[in-house]
Amino acid sequence: MTTPLEKTLKRALTVKGREYVLAISPEGLKLTAKGKRNGVELGWESLISGEAALAVALQASLGTFGAPPDGSSGKIRPKGGGQRPKTGKGRTAREGAAKDAPK
Repeated sequence: MTTPLEKTLKRALTVKGREYVLAISPEGLKLTAKGKRNGVELGWESLISGEAALAVALQASLGTFGAPPDGSSGKIRPKGGGQRPKTGKGRTAREGAAKDAPK
């Protein structure tokens, strides 16, 4: 006897040195690079009807998982996580601390 799929199951896997998360849900499958939110989704109807082969070919042509194996996206991002939090005086926290500090 098999167990019905009622909630999402997540499993980690490694392919060619890169880590992924496979989520299996009642709606379908989702394969995501570890630490990312967006990935490849495939509904059960598409898999059964044969549209899955077309979806796989499309994703391959778009290079969905074409990022370098070191985990970087290839995009240039600012260090420190982007914008800094603002203080109440219209300055960033770092600028506010520098101006308000005793000299």
